[in-house]
Amino acid sequence: MSSKRHSILPAIDRSGPKPPVSLSSSLTISENAILQGTHSITMQSESVVHPRCRFESSLGSILVGRRCIIHERAHIGAQPQDPSAAKPGGVTLGDYVMVEVGSIIEAGDTEIGEGTIIQVGSRVGSGAKIGKHCTVSHMSVIAPGEILPDFTVVFSNGTRRTDRRGISDMRKHMIVKQISVLRKMIPSNPDKFK
Repeated sequence: MSSKRHSILPAIDRSGPKPPVSLSSSLTISENAILQGTHSITMQSESVVHPRCRFESSLGSILVGRRCIIHERAHIGAQPQDPSAAKPGGVTLGDYVMVEVGSIIEAGDTEIGEGTIIQVGSRVGSGAKIGKHCTVSHMSVIAPGEILPDFTVVFSNGTRRTDRRGISDMRKHMIVKQISVLRKMIPSNPDKFK
């Protein structure tokens, strides 16, 4: 049996223009993250960016709010899957947003509200506006231009409900705890991107 490990993940294209960046001094960003494009990329205080995330600012600026967590292989500012639905503009993530593994946020004046969680493998279409404290469950698709009210839960089969549990403060507390652990685990090198 071979001792070599074979990666089943696709190779990551690191080529492309280097965007203007504004990175908080308290940001934790893996040197294996990818920042490319022509518009600005701003990441605010105490956010965490895992290895192999991609931020693409070709269609507009990207703003990552305070205390956000962007997991591995997330793609922020992706080219729209449907070019006819593409809008000009970038992506704005509010404070305490979590984008989990392999999720895609398309560019096009797309907004993710404070405290929202985009779970594993989900796609948010170009120009979508997701309200505060929403949950987009794993493998869900938010259509281009769709508007989700605050506290909406979207299930992968398309059904929706309003979250009336009142857990937004607990969710923020959980994110702060997770950030404190991740800051110790992820070697950070923000100077690489300047």
